[in-house]
Amino acid sequence: MTGDGISREPMLEIYLFEGNQLIEQLEEIIIQCEKSKKIELESVNEIFRIMHTIKGSSAMMMFTNIALLAHSLEDLFYFIRENEITQMDYVGLSDLVLLAIDFVKIEFAKIEDDSTADGLPETLISAIEKFLEEMKASYKDTYVEPLESQAKEKTMYYVDGYQEQLRESISKYSVRIFFEEDCPMLSVRAYMVIHNLKDIAGEIFHFPEDIINSSESDEIIRDVGFLIYFSTAVSASEVDSILNQTAFLRKMEVEQVDEYPNVNRNHVEKKEILLEETIEIAKAPQAEVVKEDKENQNQLGSNNRQQNMISVTVSKLDMLMDIVGEIVISEAMVTRNPELEGLQLDGFHKATRQLRKLTDELQDIVMSIRMMPISAIFQKMNRIVRDMSKKLNKEVELEIIGETTEVDKNIIDQLSDPLMHLIRNAMDHGLENKEGRVEAGKPAKGKITLEAQNYGGDVLITIRDDGRGMSRENILRKARETGLVKKPENELTDKEVFSFILLPGFSTKEKVTEFSGRGVGMDVVKRNIEKIGGQITIQSTLGIGTEIFVKIPLTLAIIDGIEVNVGTSRYTIPITSIRESFRMDEKDVISDGDGNELIMIRGQCYSLIRLHKMFNIQTQVTSISDGIMVMIEADTKAACLFVDSLVGEQQVVVKALPRYIRKIEGIAGCTILGDGGISLILDANGILGRE
Repeated sequence: MTGDGISREPMLEIYLFEGNQLIEQLEEIIIQCEKSKKIELESVNEIFRIMHTIKGSSAMMMFTNIALLAHSLEDLFYFIRENEITQMDYVGLSDLVLLAIDFVKIEFAKIEDDSTADGLPETLISAIEKFLEEMKASYKDTYVEPLESQAKEKTMYYVDGYQEQLRESISKYSVRIFFEEDCPMLSVRAYMVIHNLKDIAGEIFHFPEDIINSSESDEIIRDVGFLIYFSTAVSASEVDSILNQTAFLRKMEVEQVDEYPNVNRNHVEKKEILLEETIEIAKAPQAEVVKEDKENQNQLGSNNRQQNMISVTVSKLDMLMDIVGEIVISEAMVTRNPELEGLQLDGFHKATRQLRKLTDELQDIVMSIRMMPISAIFQKMNRIVRDMSKKLNKEVELEIIGETTEVDKNIIDQLSDPLMHLIRNAMDHGLENKEGRVEAGKPAKGKITLEAQNYGGDVLITIRDDGRGMSRENILRKARETGLVKKPENELTDKEVFSFILLPGFSTKEKVTEFSGRGVGMDVVKRNIEKIGGQITIQSTLGIGTEIFVKIPLTLAIIDGIEVNVGTSRYTIPITSIRESFRMDEKDVISDGDGNELIMIRGQCYSLIRLHKMFNIQTQVTSISDGIMVMIEADTKAACLFVDSLVGEQQVVVKALPRYIRKIEGIAGCTILGDGGISLILDANGILGRE
């Protein structure tokens, strides 16, 4: 952290953001290589690029331990790439890389918590170096020296004597880089480019000259680009690979030259050399450069994917969503203002319809911005399956389907832990060991399928395994022992029986292991899924396998609901929780021995819940025939709510209850209505759980 404690903070944010993305990408690549028992040249190049980028950015941010570890892996994959090695210990290589990934993740977590990144990588670096030495011993007659040894040797001769024979193997490049228009800290980005080139370049010239201390550098780079001249002994493809690592790159012009124009040769002995102030491009009129840039804009088009992409913090998207929510509320307050009732306002209503159309479009756009492919968490499950397969000595294949399905960013953040636990449960509880599968006539390798698909206004996630399945009898026995069975067992459906495992303290695992058997976990999974408005159900067939279905909403911010009146209060019931609404007569209501009211509908008995009694509300509508029934359902339960009347369908913005209001089971939040009043949003899970 710098002395003022401010200037380095945005750099740190960018470093962590890009570092975490690169680490996730690396983990995905290495697990895929281990699965396929081969490593393609493209994958090696990508891993080398990732480690090179992490090394450079970590060194710049002075996280030396991360930089040293990345450097050792960079050497390893440089050797693999240059010698085109295809036969190796893939398991050993994967173990080393994944251990390095875990180390870096821990260090990143420390940095994010404002702690010191003080992990010691020496043991891991030694293991990587030993692996590299063993590989070199196997290829001792053919292997190529590491990149830095070559670069140092060739650079040394070039700088000292400019020998003619070495001139032929060294290329000179002129590079001009344009960053994205909204890219922050252009000078820092330029410095990172120079830092990445230092490992391969014999000499470097750049303009602007002072890219760290000068306040004008950002404007110059934005207007005319960042110009670099350098010489190197590496191939053109390697040069392109390093330059393409540049973040926020919008356009790049690369050209091999015979001589550098306008360079001060008196300082050629220096590793990094600056361009003279008289360089021509500095004098070019800014208008012409901007014009040229715009002319090239269409030429780039869709070929440069980064050109039309910017990074935005989630907090800004949250603020934007809140503002859109306020606009939706304000629009409802205008169009449904009680003062307008009875007035003939054709022009006004035409304008409000257009306003509603534009508001809906704005809302859809903002929601789409917040949407992320669910692959962000699906791919993480590969690591869980890989590590548990080794610890449990089970061969398991993970199949991922529908990973491009998009969900709100906030939901993705809260879905990772529940999914991880369900996958661990499938690995430990569901799948048999190799011997058990062979005895059951199944393939030795088990299979877990993770699937996502759109399901109306929700997303349905399925976790499916081909393991031993669940025993209805064992679950019922355990449920009896813990006092969970409340009605005759022959009336319980399979869905209801399997839902017992989602209750606190329930576990059929006889032996406590590292992964399960303590009676905790599945109830937390259920609670976390319900927290984001989701539902979880289980189906299983003994000896065949188990399917777990998780239904989650696309977004939490805005929902469609039915507004109902109870006395002077209004409530909103989410449409996804409503099965139907209807009227009944008093004679259709029956009572059980405990005084609970029930209603028989199409041969099925449902509990009757009078909302005014549940929330202690004064109302004139107490007769069943005067009010209306709304059947709600959640998970495996359903019941009928008795309300005074239905007001109508309305799109509402979900707001959390203020902290000073005690949390009541059955209330999910609140919303502001068009007339300025407040409506409480009902939670079907909570209401049915109160029975």
